[in-house]
Amino acid sequence: MGVEDNSESKLKPSVVLTGSAKESYGPPIGLVDIGVSQSAFLFRVSLPSIRSDQSQLKCEIQRDGKVRIQGVVTRGTGMLEGISSKCEMKVEKFCSPGPFSISFNLPGSVDPRLFSPKFRPDGILEVVVMRSMNPGDPVDAGAPPS
Repeated sequence: MGVEDNSESKLKPSVVLTGSAKESYGPPIGLVDIGVSQSAFLFRVSLPSIRSDQSQLKCEIQRDGKVRIQGVVTRGTGMLEGISSKCEMKVEKFCSPGPFSISFNLPGSVDPRLFSPKFRPDGILEVVVMRSMNPGDPVDAGAPPS
């Protein structure tokens, strides 16, 4: 049995980047992966050089599936501290400091109250958000009726 070939498997979201995310010269900010199941969407957003404790990271999800991620790229004093020494930065290829936003649409409506964000140590924001169940939507055969 092969994998189903449906239009959702070829989803290419339109992603809008502003601020520091748009001016990135290093590892790209704002690359988006979207996964779809019967009950939820999973999306992952690449946020290299973002520190969750200093970036004022905020993720807003609207009922229609519009996602907006905002934050601030912070930078130190131009010094990089290593294991045993300090180095003055001469080449900087990561995002320039400043505010950024990333916007994209999920391929369906969601319940914005039911989402679970996780900022991974590798700089990936991973979010699961439940799809909204409208009266006309098909019900998963394994789920009990509501």
